[in-house]
Amino acid sequence: MTGTTALTGTGTAPEVLTFGETMLALRGSGPLRLGGSMEVSVAGAESNVAIGLARLGHAVRWAGAVGEDEAGELVLRTLRAEGVDVSGASRDDGGAPTGLMIAEPRLPEVTRVHYHRAGSAGSRLKACSLERAFTAAPPKVLHLTGITPALSRSARSACTLALRLAAEHSALVCLDVNFRSRLWSSEVAAEVLRGWAPAVDVLIASDDELPLCLPAEAPGDPADPADPALRAKELLALGVGEVVVKLGAAGATAYTDDGRTVHAPARPVRAVDTVGAGDAFVAGYLSAFLDGSTTEARLDRAVTTGAFAVASRGDWEGAPTRAELGLLSAPAGTVVR
Repeated sequence: MTGTTALTGTGTAPEVLTFGETMLALRGSGPLRLGGSMEVSVAGAESNVAIGLARLGHAVRWAGAVGEDEAGELVLRTLRAEGVDVSGASRDDGGAPTGLMIAEPRLPEVTRVHYHRAGSAGSRLKACSLERAFTAAPPKVLHLTGITPALSRSARSACTLALRLAAEHSALVCLDVNFRSRLWSSEVAAEVLRGWAPAVDVLIASDDELPLCLPAEAPGDPADPADPALRAKELLALGVGEVVVKLGAAGATAYTDDGRTVHAPARPVRAVDTVGAGDAFVAGYLSAFLDGSTTEARLDRAVTTGAFAVASRGDWEGAPTRAELGLLSAPAGTVVR
């Protein structure tokens, strides 16, 4: 019989609890078929957010699963080193490996990503493990993405349980839709996410992801599926507390349940690597939310942390500390001494 082995921890309540699959990340210097050197790191949407929040001074717990292998040890070691609580994480003792992600740069602004995660430890995350991590120290905020439920039935069950526990413990729910077509179809994703929407307090998505969270259109419905404002208002009517739409180079817009619309332009930076920018955006938004900031200030911090990610290589390596947030306002050529 296989299962997972939970890690021990302090039981101190975190501000944010998140969970999902974090993989060993190999980043090549050029086309994979030509060989060459690879940089070794770790990557996962939820752990990217956790690291971003920890660097901004927040208490965060990550409750994913890794294999009993060296890649899994690297994941745990990296998160610990970044100040993320991994006491809610587990090691799969059934032989499932830690997942693998290979990033292959093909053009200056085009990178191909290859995943080897079928049957991985992260995809075998169990609801009972998540329940232990949640109830040991209930968080203020539960952060979910649309990636985790796409991994497996057991991971989807863990997400469903997490939503129930969040309601029971009055934890705010943040959902980053983060649709991945390689993991599940838009039809299956919509079936799951539409059921979640009424339980979500803060929904973050790109404009093309919003329809995945809304009921299917009735025949002849004249609504414009490309209108993010209309879609956001429909989500607010379903009970979502706040809808934040990521617009890439155009910035981001937040729609609130009191009828307000707030926009923030993107921070201008020299783009180096866009991978992880969305996760950095979420970390900045949640950080300002936890600080009790206004919607305007939340968006400002979100586009700022997102810009740091775009200006740096890697999924999470460029995430700023709180003291660094003002660096983007410094004139070009500034040397901080």
